[in-house]
This record gives sequence, C-alpha cells and structure tokens, in this order.
Amino acid sequence: MNTNRGAALLVVLLVAASSIGLAAGVGAAGAATTQSGDGESSTSAESEAYAGTQVDFAVDGDAITNYTVDGEEAFTSVSVQSQSDAGADAGLGADVSLETMTDLNGAGLSLAAQTETNAQVQAESGATLSAHDNRRGSLVVRSGGESQYVQAELGADARAEQDGDTVRVETGSQDGVFLVVGDGNVTVNEEGNVTAELGSDAALTFRSYEDGERDEDAEYEESLIADGKAAAEVHVEDRDGETATSAVAYGEDISANVSQAAESQVEMTVERAHSEGTVVVTTVSEEAVGSLEDIDVTVDGEAAVEASSKSELEAATQNADSSKYMVAQQAEANGEATVYIAFNHFSERTATIDGSDDGGSTDGSSDGDSTDDGSNTTDETDGETSSDDETGDDGSDETTDGETTESESDDGGSGGDSLPGFGVGVATIALSIAGLLARFWD
Repeated sequence: MNTNRGAALLVVLLVAASSIGLAAGVGAAGAATTQSGDGESSTSAESEAYAGTQVDFAVDGDAITNYTVDGEEAFTSVSVQSQSDAGADAGLGADVSLETMTDLNGAGLSLAAQTETNAQVQAESGATLSAHDNRRGSLVVRSGGESQYVQAELGADARAEQDGDTVRVETGSQDGVFLVVGDGNVTVNEEGNVTAELGSDAALTFRSYEDGERDEDAEYEESLIADGKAAAEVHVEDRDGETATSAVAYGEDISANVSQAAESQVEMTVERAHSEGTVVVTTVSEEAVGSLEDIDVTVDGEAAVEASSKSELEAATQNADSSKYMVAQQAEANGEATVYIAFNHFSERTATIDGSDDGGSTDGSSDGDSTDDGSNTTDETDGETSSDDETGDDGSDETTDGETTESESDDGGSGGDSLPGFGVGVATIALSIAGLLARFWD
C-alpha cells in the first residue's frame, strides 16, 4: 500500500473516532442534566422536580407544588413573598390580617441545590425553602434576613385547624403540623389554607406524621423546636441495607454533620457560632446503632449523663457542668429510637450514639473530627444540608458561601482531566487503527 493511500485512510479513521468520542461526551453531558432516581431532579424550562425516597415535589414558577410525603400529598402548593413586596403588590397597609390573606403573589423560585436527602429552593424574596427527605418530610422556610409571608394551599381532602400556636393539617392517612420558630405567627385563613408571617430571622417548619403517630413525644419535640430550645434535628435511617442521614437546622448559625462512624455507632459533629447550648433531636434506626434497648451517648469522648426528666435535660443547655441525653424509644412501632442530646455549650462538639454491648467506647478524641462517608451537613447560615452519599470518584458536593452545589466532572464520569470526546473509548479505537495501519503497511 502506498504512503498517500495510508495517510488518507489514517485521516478518515481518526475523524470517525473523534466523532464517536465527541458524541459520547455530549450524551454524558445531556444525561447529567436529566438524571432520575432518588434525590435527583429533572429540569425543564418551565419547572423542576425533586423525587426522594419519602419526599417528592415540583418547583413551578412561584410555588412549590404537589408536596408529598410517603406518597400522601401534604399540600398542593406553598409560596413565599417578602412582606414589603406583598404589601406593595396588593396595596396593603402595615396591618395585614393573616386570616383574610387568601391570594399571595409569590416570589419566583428555583431549585438551587440537592443531595440524596435534601433539596434547597431559593426565592427571589431572599427566603430559602429546604425540603428534607426523612420520615418527617420536613420543610423549613427561612426568612433570610427579611420579613416574609408564606401561604400553603391544601388539597381538596385536607383540613387545617388551629392548635395553639401551631396549625395541624389532616390529609388522609397522615397528619402534618406547621409551626413557627422565632418571631412570627401561623394560622388558618378564611379559605381553610395555611398562612404565616415571619420576622427577619424566623422560620416556618412543616413536619409530617403517620396517622396516630403524633404522640406526647412528638408534641414535646415540637415545643422544643418552636421555643428555640432544639436548634437542629438529625435522622439516621436504614434504606435497603444502606444508611441515609438527614440533618435539619432550625436555629441560626448551627451546623450538624452526621455519619455511621462504625458498626453500631452514629457520630455527630455539631458547631454553633455562639456558646449557648441546645438540644439536638436525633432519631436513629436499630440497624444503625445495633440495639435500641441499651443506648449510650458520649460527648467529646466522655460519657454523657442520662437526664431523669425533661426539665433536667433542658437545664443542661444552660452551661451546665456536663451534657445530658434522654431516650424516647419507639422500637415497637418502627424499629427506631429518638435520642434528645442536650449539649451544655458550644462552639464545636462531637457526640456518639452507641447501641452495641460495649457501648460508650471511643478513642477519647475530642477534636470534633468525624468521618465523611455517608455524612450530611447542615449549612451554618441557612440551615441547608449537603450530603456525601452520592459522591464518588467522578464528582463531589461543594459548599460555597452558605449554599450547597453539586459538581460533576467534565469528562462524563471518568474522574480525571481530559479533552472532550477523547477518553477510554477513543484510546481503544486508536489502538485498533494502529493495528490496521500496521497490516496495510506490511
């Protein structure tokens, strides 16, 4: 074979290989924007969606719509608007009645970030809406430094009623509770929907329960959250043999990182910008801690004292000599227990929950370090979470300026730097070309 024909053949084959590689790269990039599955979103020009194991919803313009928990619709939509803009839109004066507020012109929303167990929605009004994929189906609307109005419209079969400072919602086989943390109010308007007003540093929280599950322990947790005594909540669940973690922040300037530290041990690192103590409501599965009958808690490597009463538990947060804890067992119902951990002070503390026979054994470390595998972290400023559960060699979650973003490698998952379209597939083709040319030139 002559040299000119060989060169021509080489050019044709290289162009073909390059085209295949570029097409593969484009296909991978397209798949990254239309991922599906638990905790993933599908994005279009009109709306965005989040589909978790227990929580599903869509973001449609100026409202979160079809918010469902464990397949049951909690409410059809929720919208938020700054009080200043809402007043200007409707020509309202300073005195606004939540009972007569029936048509809130919501601010534009966008799905800003998500992980396996969390989705953060950003409002143009400055508010953030955080959905947490846990058994409570938690939704937290934070005012973001500006006073806000919030309105949640219920489905045709749902009913809302005032329950003290909270609003209880009944939807088929589930109950839901709206409560305000900080300066604000929540009520039922004249159309039977839920409306709330939030101060500049307040939050509206929704928690869901199965029918009959909202017992005295649940109401106690609600009171801790509403009164600002419990600034965070953590869930560690078993999902088909895998551990899933979710951390929810109710207070300002607090973050929590939780992981399965070892067999039968859950480790949690909590940070707070000021020294005041707080309670962290921690729900753990039997699979995560081994046994729910004999739970031990250590804080910074030292055994925490089990509180004999709720008042003793809460008093421990006021700079007591030691941190304390209390266990509310629910093993018969769903194979999990809720542990109230009262940290006596901050800024950074590490707690370990151990249900093994030799529970309470630690390495004595008190530097607050914890493993990152399967961890879930609340953001210090807006109460959001970022999870490492889905990251691998080809991507990682990055938290920047108080918001969580997920990044993927540009090479479609190869995990290294490369030019678009020139990966393993093209290398294979190039080797084949070399073999062909060798045969021709022979």
